[in-house]
Amino acid sequence: MVEFPLGVFGVALATVILPNLSADVANDSRESYSRTLTWALRWVLLIAIPAAAGLALLAAPVLTTLFQYRAFSAYDVIMASRSLVAFTVGLPAFILIKVLASAFFSRQDTRTPVKIGVIAMLANIVFNLALVWPLAHAGLALATSLSAILNAGLLYLHLRRDGYYAPGTGWSRYLLIILAGIVAMAALLLTLVPGMQDWLAWNVYERAGRLLLWVAAGAFCYFAVLRLLGLRPGEMTAPA
Repeated sequence: MVEFPLGVFGVALATVILPNLSADVANDSRESYSRTLTWALRWVLLIAIPAAAGLALLAAPVLTTLFQYRAFSAYDVIMASRSLVAFTVGLPAFILIKVLASAFFSRQDTRTPVKIGVIAMLANIVFNLALVWPLAHAGLALATSLSAILNAGLLYLHLRRDGYYAPGTGWSRYLLIILAGIVAMAALLLTLVPGMQDWLAWNVYERAGRLLLWVAAGAFCYFAVLRLLGLRPGEMTAPA
């Protein structure tokens, strides 16, 4: 569930920006480099954060629809949903790592992402030991998410420290609009999505139909709020 948006969106976005970033480095155009990276980061926040929130809110319905048949019991759904929610905490970071690593690869710097990856791996071990006892299997998933957040944060800080990336203006407004959209989507799903007992009672066709309905409703609510608050498609156009 977590790898799907990462593979479809994160890898594609990182692949798209790499040639542009490499050209900016070759032309010694740090302004264009920052503009390209800002465009990519805004897309990550626009898609990855609501995707993570939606997946967390619909974790039980998704797992019920896909897996709760035969030997996979309702208890298994509850336990698996805890892991899925913990993994969604790191979904934006997983995608950010792909994008930010491309910023280093465009400069032919492969050492820095590897060093940061080693730090994140060691931190993951510490997080595992700290969280597995209070949270059991969900703690292991949360440890992976926290180490990914650390990885992405260190990559970003290195780019800022090296002077290759300047985020520019408008981020506060952009983040507030996204936050408002997520709050509205969460309110809709928390209020109207049926409870676990209803999902367990439905057959596969009813589950799939209802799940598609609520995914579409959540996405529509999110983007409608963004539109109402003034976020326009022109703001997300690719840099020249």
